[in-house]
Amino acid sequence: MTKYFSFSTLVLLALSLAFFEATHSRESSIKPRNPEQIFKEICSSCHGETVQTFVDRKWKHGNNRADLIKTITNGWPDNGMPTFAKALNKKEIESMADYIVKSIANMDKYNLTKVERLKDGATFTSEGKNFRLEKVADGLNSPWGLAFLPGGDMIITDRNGKMYRRSAAGNLQPMTGVPEVLVEGQGGLLDIELHPQFAQNNLIYLSFSKSKKEGGKTLSTTAVVRARLDGTNLVDQKEIFEALPYFQTRHHYGSRLEFDRNGLLYISVGDRGMHFENPQLLTTFGGKIHRIKDDGSIPSDNPFVGQEGKVQSTFSYGHRNPQGMCLNPETGEIWEHEHGPRGGDEINISHKGLNYGWPTISYGINYDGTVLTPKTAQAGMEQPLHYWVPSIGPSGMTFIKGDRYPAWKGNLLVGSLRFQYLNRCVIKDGKVQKEEILLQNIGRLRNVEMGLDGYIYVTVEDPGVIYRILPI
Repeated sequence: MTKYFSFSTLVLLALSLAFFEATHSRESSIKPRNPEQIFKEICSSCHGETVQTFVDRKWKHGNNRADLIKTITNGWPDNGMPTFAKALNKKEIESMADYIVKSIANMDKYNLTKVERLKDGATFTSEGKNFRLEKVADGLNSPWGLAFLPGGDMIITDRNGKMYRRSAAGNLQPMTGVPEVLVEGQGGLLDIELHPQFAQNNLIYLSFSKSKKEGGKTLSTTAVVRARLDGTNLVDQKEIFEALPYFQTRHHYGSRLEFDRNGLLYISVGDRGMHFENPQLLTTFGGKIHRIKDDGSIPSDNPFVGQEGKVQSTFSYGHRNPQGMCLNPETGEIWEHEHGPRGGDEINISHKGLNYGWPTISYGINYDGTVLTPKTAQAGMEQPLHYWVPSIGPSGMTFIKGDRYPAWKGNLLVGSLRFQYLNRCVIKDGKVQKEEILLQNIGRLRNVEMGLDGYIYVTVEDPGVIYRILPI
């Protein structure tokens, strides 16, 4: 039996065959992009410009060629590693695996302990003034939070779950009574804040990654406890905040703490990684700045109080991963900065009930180079006060006050994890007018705070060191 085809069918068949031949020919002749260039473009923001950040990481999913191809192709979303199946073709993924395997074999030259850093006593100049670094503590891992006590002592939280009291004389004493934390990914013991009346009640507040077992999985969230400081011991602990629901991912806890002038506590909570829905959902805690009273109860004038199903502690929403938060001493406003994806780190002022847009609007793109959203603005969503492209990996944030740094007074300081410097933002009329890079190559700068002595303190991690900036 003879089968006949219509003219239109023959045309479609011919076009399909031509497309197949052209595509096959093009793919077979494609020369993969240089793996070093690919790494720099889409991997370095997390893993360092020269793969150096792999040095201190454990290879949880294998480090041979086959395992690396699987990881690059499929990712591990719960651990913060995206899939690159859409961004890279098969040959490029294979070349990336070969590049990383080769880098592992030559890892000695990427040893972070051998990277040349600024050291104790290093000097620098800004605004015609000279400054030097003075080391005040070392032997730490990742000093995340600092609190300055009346009398000159300092409390330090280390992300590895340890906590220290440093005396005014410089002695570092381990503390006891520290809450149990999940030390994994970006989790651990995080920020610390003193009660506004600490001198009378000795109350402190700690944020940390809290975990629980469910269905054979370890889930985690951001939690806050209040405790009374008794020498080097924490007593009378009470959990006053728990971000719900728990997630399996170990990323984007947010976790900065700050009291306002009215004695209300603000808590930043990240979107928890790949859970993009959280910041725009008013029924979950993720991707929000929360506001509570000092005992954990809800202020009656919070924006969503009395609205059924909505999280009552929410103050502002649409945030990604806020890892810096501070009080503007001139205006009393709460300023925060947050990590964007690949580009689009932001500074915002948290205002009651406002939506800051993530992930509907963003000045960044996905880590794999694909477009997350084409929108940078939308009605009903706030624009950032300032943003960075490329990402600087902001962490820690404080306004300069007092008289020790007159040329810097009123400026905003922000640490850079990615580029390893301190960023000085000159603020005028509520906006960032210019920026200056300070302390270049100091290390991954985790936090910056103003001490009660009027000096600036910065912390760096891996290895963890705390420095004081002294005018000369």
